[in-house]
Amino acid sequence: MTFAEELHQQRWDDHRYYHHNRVNQSLHLLSACCFIASYLLLLVDPVVAVMIGWLLAMVLRQVGHFFFEPKTWDEINQASHEYKESVKVGYNLQRKVVLLSIWVALPALLWISPSLLGLLTDHQVSKGFLHNTAILWFFTGVGAVVFRTVHLFFLKGVQSGLVWATKIITDPIHDIRIYHPAPLYLLKGELYDDMSQWYRERPAE
Repeated sequence: MTFAEELHQQRWDDHRYYHHNRVNQSLHLLSACCFIASYLLLLVDPVVAVMIGWLLAMVLRQVGHFFFEPKTWDEINQASHEYKESVKVGYNLQRKVVLLSIWVALPALLWISPSLLGLLTDHQVSKGFLHNTAILWFFTGVGAVVFRTVHLFFLKGVQSGLVWATKIITDPIHDIRIYHPAPLYLLKGELYDDMSQWYRERPAE
């Protein structure tokens, strides 16, 4: 596949396997809006940008996955939850638990040891808990993307890794484009997406 074709395929697989629930889709829409705001604020106020990115965008997104998306047999795709987790290109739920545990542990460690066990200088410590938490969370996010991208270089090839990194960075724009109707479907009482529209538009096998 070309780069564009693989990007389309990864987006398609992510949608059909992990975004059946309209609440999850709606939360992804809100998350995407928060991520866009976070991107725009990075050059203006990095601390606020990171806080929006992690505390709003990431929390909304993961609440959708962990609490609303069904973990039962997927009739539409004829796949088990275990199978979908095993073929997930990016961070499946197990890997997300590890990442989110690191996210929670860092400010806790910083609260106990403002110098982060001597890793931060006095000048950095003087900038305060909130600022240093934001810096740690920023590098956690960047590190998570870089780590999985390089990991995919060895698992699936360089193109697949770069495609996934591109997908992750551009997901907010893509999510707004495809999930903006989700709240309306919820108001109509439709809790799950039957994927019929998306299967008509799926990439060629």
